[in-house]
Amino acid sequence: MRPRTVVKTVARLENEGASVTDETTERVAAELEIRNVIARLAILADQGDLDEYLEHFTQDAVWAFPDAARTGREQIRAGAVERRAGGVTGPGTNTRHVITTVAVKVDGSDVASADSYFLFFQATATAPTLFNMGWYHDTFVRQSGRWVLARRQITFG
Repeated sequence: MRPRTVVKTVARLENEGASVTDETTERVAAELEIRNVIARLAILADQGDLDEYLEHFTQDAVWAFPDAARTGREQIRAGAVERRAGGVTGPGTNTRHVITTVAVKVDGSDVASADSYFLFFQATATAPTLFNMGWYHDTFVRQSGRWVLARRQITFG
């Protein structure tokens, strides 16, 4: 997360009459970091390195995909490898996970949640086609000073 972004956000809050405390600054910084993790996961699923992708998960993370839940980084990796081998997603597949409408809840503890909508497109280089859509309900935990995904509940529709 970039310090300038936090400074600008805090300045805006102060201009709007909000009481800006260290707690407010920490909450805003946490929300920005979590939003970036959500975005990085989408980008890495489509075109990134699996090791970097997995760094954004806890060791015991749950990836709750309907009818194909995975628990732990190794199972999550196996699912990603399977999807890439099948040409469903990953580098060279011309797919895009588009994340919209992100709402993050940070309460000051080391646990946070986020809800976001996703659109999954295929054939983006030729005739982009919406393959599916839905929402993610994510639980994040702060480990070693950074936010990582502990659980992602995926719901279609």
